[in-house]
Amino acid sequence: MSNKQSQSNAQAIFAGLVFVLAILISIAIHVWVLGAEGNFENNDPEKGHPHNVLGTIYKGGFIVPILISILLIVVTFTIERFITIMKAQGKGNISGFIRNIRELISGGRLDEALSVCDRQKGSLANVVRAGLEKYKLVQNDGSMDKEQKVAAIQKDLEEATALELPMLSKNLVILSTCASIATLIGLIGTVMGMIKSFSALANAGAPDSNALATGISEALINTALGITGSCIAIIFYNFFSSKIDSITYGIDEANFSIVQTFAGKQH
Repeated sequence: MSNKQSQSNAQAIFAGLVFVLAILISIAIHVWVLGAEGNFENNDPEKGHPHNVLGTIYKGGFIVPILISILLIVVTFTIERFITIMKAQGKGNISGFIRNIRELISGGRLDEALSVCDRQKGSLANVVRAGLEKYKLVQNDGSMDKEQKVAAIQKDLEEATALELPMLSKNLVILSTCASIATLIGLIGTVMGMIKSFSALANAGAPDSNALATGISEALINTALGITGSCIAIIFYNFFSSKIDSITYGIDEANFSIVQTFAGKQH
């Protein structure tokens, strides 16, 4: 229990550091990379027309570093979830592992099944191991009847499952939130850019072409960055959700097999 709690605290600290670093890095990119003088005519980031894509992105305005921060957060937590979920799956195929465990416990070879769990590793193996250890403990316990033994095994399996599953879905809410707000923040930048564009067109006398171009750039760049961040977050959120569903289904199937096998052996 304390190990899981420490892991949860470490992940919370990690998440906080990611947010802070993403903001600082995105501001640095906006000021020193995108806003470098060489990216603009007359070396003037504020009034000069951009020479390249970096300068064009800089013209997106102050919303750009916010969107870059979101993109960095999405990439970071995508990598973090990928590593975590791959570890949770274990070293072997989930279906093959469950089939192997079912055969071993049906044959009464519990020690071999525990060894298979040690080799498999991951969340599924941890849950199965907890169930098998309780299985060994209660199978020859004369002080308990069949229903009590089955209930004890189920209880241990449920407790192990309750400890493992939250770690799989942790931080996925960050990806889903980024998927939603990236587009919305991009739209805010788009609206602000269009306001600047219309203000330039409404200018008395000759319209300010520089202000018009800046407004249009701001509108399009923010839209592009917002949609990009949102698309990446949605794709990987759905990918990780499907992986977690697969692991959860494997845990449920393994739990059912352990309980049913034990119940069938008791007379």
